Amino acid sequence: MTDVPDRPAVLPPAPVVPGSVGILGGTFDPVHHGHLAIAEEAREALGLERVLFVPAASPPHKPGQPVSAPEDRLAMVRLAVAGNPAFDASDIEISRGGASYTVDTLSALRSGGLEEPWLVLSSEALVLLPSWREPQRILELARLAVVPRDGFDPLGPDWVRAHFPGAADRVRFLPGPLLPISGSVVRRRAHVGRSVRYLVPDAVAAYIADHRLYR
Repeated sequence: MTDVPDRPAVLPPAPVVPGSVGILGGTFDPVHHGHLAIAEEAREALGLERVLFVPAASPPHKPGQPVSAPEDRLAMVRLAVAGNPAFDASDIEISRGGASYTVDTLSALRSGGLEEPWLVLSSEALVLLPSWREPQRILELARLAVVPRDGFDPLGPDWVRAHFPGAADRVRFLPGPLLPISGSVVRRRAHVGRSVRYLVPDAVAAYIADHRLYR
């Protein structure tokens, strides 16, 4: 009999912490089921009361790359989260305009009365964190919840200790989910007229078709 590799145990959801908020930022071009699954995993694993999706106005890590209009990306996020009362969309970065830096968004949210949030990001994004604007300040403003990313090596507390000494207790690594869906795949399929159903919510697929995005 072939040995089956160990899989992470599936734990029951954590008790909801009143007032707790997760922040999931990104380009969301378009928002897809992978984003939603990540947000739901973070919500249950951390006991979050709500998760805030924050589309970037102008993502600084994608200079020169074509990105759909902020209004379209925000509209798709709003459609995607409409069916989950724990999810919400924020236009804070789009309203601010210009390059969207996480440290600025977290500072604004904290100044607006938000208690210490969880910033949800992938292991791919965590590797780049040292190159972000004021990464140490980000770790002061929020705790990090890191989810795996298909095709990237998993990280752990040793990586945090090596790059951010003394901050290991500010980062929590979640076991999943690992959905091999990316915005680039959705865009390429839509570009040639292929279906994107089951990759994105039906309402998002309809929006892409109605507005002829990526064509």
